[in-house]
Amino acid sequence: MHRASSRQHGFTYIGLLVAVVLMGLLLTLVARVWSTTEQREREIQLLYIGHAYRMAISSYFALGHRYPTTLQDLLTDERFPVPKHHLRRLYADPMTGHADWSLILTPSGQGVMGVASSSQAKPVKLDGFELIDQAFKGADCYCSWQFIYYANRWNRAVGTGAPTNSSGSPGTFQPGRLETLPSGQPGTLDPGSPNSLSPGAGVNPSPGPN
Repeated sequence: MHRASSRQHGFTYIGLLVAVVLMGLLLTLVARVWSTTEQREREIQLLYIGHAYRMAISSYFALGHRYPTTLQDLLTDERFPVPKHHLRRLYADPMTGHADWSLILTPSGQGVMGVASSSQAKPVKLDGFELIDQAFKGADCYCSWQFIYYANRWNRAVGTGAPTNSSGSPGTFQPGRLETLPSGQPGTLDPGSPNSLSPGAGVNPSPGPN
């Protein structure tokens, strides 16, 4: 009788251990799913805020054909008698929780043509981006998500600020539309120079939020 009771207690103890292990595995799985879901939400925020910065830089450039020297210039543009506002506020990087953006400078280093996250984490989203963000595909860190506005080279050639198409005649910009390379393939202005074309990131000359 005593031996049967000991055996029963042994089975109970093993059952408890199995239950604890299964509970731990379940909690770990839930934590991973929650973490991934939260990361995806932050990615959505990063894309939204990054686009807002890009459009604000576009709006600033459109009014003076030069890039802002700091992000603060997007809040209060004092180049005019009545200051203009291209961005409502300076948003924090959703991936870090801080306003520690990596600034993408012009070749001269005098202007800010874009921002990028300073996070070195690997994105969950690796594909399915908008045309303007195709350069983000397969990126190994959020720091490669660079939200840059490239000034169109034909604006300067015309000298009137009116956008032109690849034939040299005036054209109309459409938000999110890619320019066409001489080869006929869609592409964008090269990150190294605002005056040359290469496949990669997008052009978004639409006005920024007020």
